[in-house]
Amino acid sequence: MYVFIIYDPADDAVEVMRPCTSEFREMERLRSLAGHNEAAALRNARNEGKAEERTIWQSVVADKDAKLADKDAEIARLRSQLNGRG
Repeated sequence: MYVFIIYDPADDAVEVMRPCTSEFREMERLRSLAGHNEAAALRNARNEGKAEERTIWQSVVADKDAKLADKDAEIARLRSQLNGRG
């Protein structure tokens, strides 16, 4: 296996071709694996953040539902009082 190293032609450099050692291949494999692991960690953190945000919104909705239920009960009580007078 060979590694191609291409330098910027603006620097008057030339292409270099050298054999790839097993150590170099292992380092490249580990570097690639680390990149994938980092991407997965970032994706998991983003998903955990979304789950936490969803939980917060669910608690806000539950609080609003409880307040609405209290208001509905108060309206029903006031209606029954009005109907009792009429």
